[in-house]
Amino acid sequence: MEDTKIQWHPGFVAAMNLEFKENRDDLIFEKEYNLNTKPLETDLLIIKKNPAARLVNEIGKFFRGHNIMEYKSPEDELNINTFYKVQGYACIYKAAGTASAGINEDDITTTIIREGKPVGLFKHLSGKGFEVTCSCKGIYRIHTGSLFPLQIIATKELEGDEHVWLRSLSEKLQKEDVKQLLKRISGLTGDFDKEMADSVLKISIDANRQLIKEMMEDESMYESLMELMEPRLAIRDKTKMEEGMRQGMQQGQKITATRMLQSGRYTLDEIADISGLSLKEIKILEEI
Repeated sequence: MEDTKIQWHPGFVAAMNLEFKENRDDLIFEKEYNLNTKPLETDLLIIKKNPAARLVNEIGKFFRGHNIMEYKSPEDELNINTFYKVQGYACIYKAAGTASAGINEDDITTTIIREGKPVGLFKHLSGKGFEVTCSCKGIYRIHTGSLFPLQIIATKELEGDEHVWLRSLSEKLQKEDVKQLLKRISGLTGDFDKEMADSVLKISIDANRQLIKEMMEDESMYESLMELMEPRLAIRDKTKMEEGMRQGMQQGQKITATRMLQSGRYTLDEIADISGLSLKEIKILEEI
């Protein structure tokens, strides 16, 4: 069976860039940010350039100056250990290194993003005296007392067009979800936005292959689906085709050089001139 391990985290970073498209100039996105000199990193750090900037996206209304984000892919568990790990990230970020030395602890927030609502974790937190409230659909605030402010985002519960990017990071998309994603992609104009959208689209296609196949087999939607998908898929196909052509050309050059060597009728310089290989490459073939 083909290995279809999905790399969710690049899609998450791309989705967050698109979520905050309206305020991107106000923010700094630091993916896989190293929290210390040792290999310890959070999935994404978002820094507000201007503390007074008002973020349009609902997720960003919780933000302060420095915002640590942890993404859990669909197969990852979200439990009490994750809760304390993210709080630990914030502690390390505050305490370690000159870059964060001047940061006030009241200027740091933490966010955990995953597809489903972590019912078990919420029950556990409530039992420990933490208050869990829902600020709007899919966005939950954990009142942590003396710890760093925390929100948990359940992406499948999010509503509104601005959240289509995060909702698309799922293995359980429906046809309407895919059509909404493609519609949003078709409306993008900037190269950077298109690049980020392609990353989200790739994850969505890889994670929902059977659904995409069914949609492609439906004649009523094949044309509209391909109209939106083909330009982006063509770019990847062109890259693969060019790589295949390059490899094929190299193989042909090696075959030509090998036959000329075997004939014994040509000098190395003549073989290099005809085959296009370097003398070093030909000498390697000669030794095989």
